[in-house]
Amino acid sequence: MSSDNEYNTPRPRRVTAQIVAEAAGVSRSSVSRAFTPGAYLDADKRKKIHEVAAQMGYQPNALAAGLKDGRSHLVAVFVGNMRSAYDTEFVMALVGQLNALNKWPILIDGGDQSAEKAIQQVLRYPLDALILRGGSMQAEVVTQCSKIGVPMISAGRVVEAQGVDNVCCRNAEGTRIATRVLIEKGRKKFGYIGGPEAFSSSSGRRAGVLDSLAEAGLSLVAETDGDFTVDAGHRAATRLLTTHSLDALICANDATAIGALTAARDLGVSVPETLSVVGFDDIEMAGWPTFDLSTVCNPIDEAVEPVIQLLEKRLKNPLKASETILIKPHFVPRGTH
Repeated sequence: MSSDNEYNTPRPRRVTAQIVAEAAGVSRSSVSRAFTPGAYLDADKRKKIHEVAAQMGYQPNALAAGLKDGRSHLVAVFVGNMRSAYDTEFVMALVGQLNALNKWPILIDGGDQSAEKAIQQVLRYPLDALILRGGSMQAEVVTQCSKIGVPMISAGRVVEAQGVDNVCCRNAEGTRIATRVLIEKGRKKFGYIGGPEAFSSSSGRRAGVLDSLAEAGLSLVAETDGDFTVDAGHRAATRLLTTHSLDALICANDATAIGALTAARDLGVSVPETLSVVGFDDIEMAGWPTFDLSTVCNPIDEAVEPVIQLLEKRLKNPLKASETILIKPHFVPRGTH
């Protein structure tokens, strides 16, 4: 059992370069040179400083060292919604790529009302750049981020602003492809479950459905919005399937489609014999045998790579013209269409 004294013992303070200098009997600048590659310092003195530093557990202050060169290596990443499986998978891949570049991300959940406050707080840090996972964020948050004067890349929503680079899926193209697949299968009575109206990804995907239906002389039989979650998809599909006769249901993302698929099963609607259900994103869960969801792939690796490329280009030339890279989606046939 721990004694009360253990909890009352003050924690040791961080070992600073000045403390190492005093212990080694050298100047503060010598310690700095000892940990700066290429800096001149007597070999014996460097060896002694490193030995003392190792004994004391000293680590150079990387942030302070970076700022001397004009780089903090800090990158703020506003995620659309960490409760979203797609955003989580996207951010995991992005963080790995940033770390490989020796960039250290500060993750901020931008999916609720605290986003505006978080923007102001994160600007207190000397950021190298800001990456906005913008497809699932409110438009006003995106606009505010574009005005802060820090190099910015928007992933998921095109931001028309000077100095802002964009990487975005061709959302409408994805649902156009999926809708045509279902039309070719003989489906005619289509329903659509979208996401929040302010999210550009939802409106773009709806537009693709309408385009392909119009080409075939069809129109939506029923539609409603959700919030990109499984629960909302279940509720929305239950409403549509109990009030309309549908043979196809296209959902704005996979979480919504998984909820819709579960609702169809609960109602005794046979999928895919009677009803086709299609999602968007191709999250890992979509491929689970339990769901085997036909969907549109919004490829993460193909989106993260250009984000990193644009970041490197922007840091090398902050005044370069804005660039937009559009990612091509593709249909993933599984067992629900």
